[in-house]
Amino acid sequence: MKLNIPLSQVKIMEISRETKAAVRPALWGAAAGAIALAMVGFSWGGWMTGGAAETLATNRAATAVVAALTPICIDRFRQAADASANLVEMKKATYAWDQSKFVEKGGWATMPGSSEPNSAVAIACAESLGSKKAVELGG
Repeated sequence: MKLNIPLSQVKIMEISRETKAAVRPALWGAAAGAIALAMVGFSWGGWMTGGAAETLATNRAATAVVAALTPICIDRFRQAADASANLVEMKKATYAWDQSKFVEKGGWATMPGSSEPNSAVAIACAESLGSKKAVELGG
């Protein structure tokens, strides 16, 4: 539907100078308030971007998986026929990385249903087995 109104009869709404003068500070204030709100929210309010939240969730999930699988690795290590000899051999390694590789090669960090060892589990397992707080292999 097309209206046939001559341009001479069309009235364009004009904003008065007073209205412009009153609205401009309000718009600047709203913009400044939005910026301040975002700054406070992201720095002190605990807000985060979607990417940061996803990264945090992924890290927490990986940590939980390692925490859940490490006792299985320790138990498998302790149930091995030559557990005492393996522990002595593992502790001969000077570096934690070498100890975790020993656990990986022994197959204790390879979980059921997996064909590859979980390196994060191997690190945690070797750390737990090598700690001074570790319980004797028999118990």
